[in-house]
Amino acid sequence: MKIKATIIDEAGMNRTITRLAHEILEKSGGTENITLLGMRTRGEFLAKRIHEKIKEIDGGKVDLGVLDVTLYRDDFRTRLKQPEVSVTDITFDLNEKDIILIDDVLYTGRTARSALDAIMDLGRPRTVRLCVLVDRGHRELPIKADFVGKNIPTSINEEVKVQMKEIDGEDAVYLIETNNE
Repeated sequence: MKIKATIIDEAGMNRTITRLAHEILEKSGGTENITLLGMRTRGEFLAKRIHEKIKEIDGGKVDLGVLDVTLYRDDFRTRLKQPEVSVTDITFDLNEKDIILIDDVLYTGRTARSALDAIMDLGRPRTVRLCVLVDRGHRELPIKADFVGKNIPTSINEEVKVQMKEIDGEDAVYLIETNNE
């Protein structure tokens, strides 16, 4: 595994988060009914940053929760020997809310589909929109992000690696050569 390119650096990540927050506010018509749900792990930290930026820009109250979709994944029995299940942290009602589901990378669409299943088990939102830092293509399901930080066309032998200060010690997005031929 080797780094082919740095796609987003720390300053770029800050600009991207600011832009995503503005887009969410614009398309939602403000903060009145929106709820942010970050998907574990890096989507959680991305959601917290977007949440802070929205508060800074608009000042309105926005609910923020964390969604763990491990047990909803269609591949967890085959891919993971012992799935690491974290806690879903949603302390508010999702019914009739306009949910902004936030993740770091959109790839096949399977994680987003799992998140939709998890959300529907918790309530019936009015809408669910998807926000991702990076869309790398290669969809296997009909899933499309409503808010995209950066589109990065990739080959099947490449991976997008998102690093966030909260858990990785740095803010960056790298394109990695995997050599999985």
